[in-house]
Amino acid sequence: MLACIDLEGVLLPEIWIKFAEKTGIEELKLTTRDIPNYDDLMQGRLNILKQHNLKLNDIESVIETLSPLEGAQDFFKWLNSEFQVIILSDTFYQFAGPLMKQLDYPTLFCHNLIVDNDAAISGYKLRQKDQKTKAVKALQGLNLQVVSAGDSYNDTGMLQQADAGILFCPPKKLIAEFPQFPVATDYSQFKELFLKSRNSLIKAS
Repeated sequence: MLACIDLEGVLLPEIWIKFAEKTGIEELKLTTRDIPNYDDLMQGRLNILKQHNLKLNDIESVIETLSPLEGAQDFFKWLNSEFQVIILSDTFYQFAGPLMKQLDYPTLFCHNLIVDNDAAISGYKLRQKDQKTKAVKALQGLNLQVVSAGDSYNDTGMLQQADAGILFCPPKKLIAEFPQFPVATDYSQFKELFLKSRNSLIKAS
């Protein structure tokens, strides 16, 4: 049985929020928790970077200071002992790559930034549109059962596609819009919901 899990907000802090705190640019604190349309969100971010002449190395300097959320490493080690695990994220390899060592180099599917020679971020290239949902569907096509978990609007597609879905510390409006998914507010509850989901799927099979 597979666990497909989001990265930022679940295992790592939100990189854009940390960068916003460093630069003082409030608009960069917006995430998929606030703006469900990913392209709208990213175009807004790219415009802000251009306006302020901020480049990839500016973001990398913040990423270098980050660590997994408190308790995330122990939780992720446990998850890998109980499930096969794939991280499905809408972040970018240029952002997440330097942090993967702290999670023992897990399997990560995400996107790529388009970076100019002067390190300016000029765009981004999606692995594919709605890649999280499509990845879960493809894995199910291999006759695998999938438990998915995330915290934001861009995770709800894969949660709905999966055999079981879990929300982790989501905003209240997301809980209201998707009441069918159980909610974990800490890693202890998260473990319990993964085990409960697995046991329910085993009984039903």
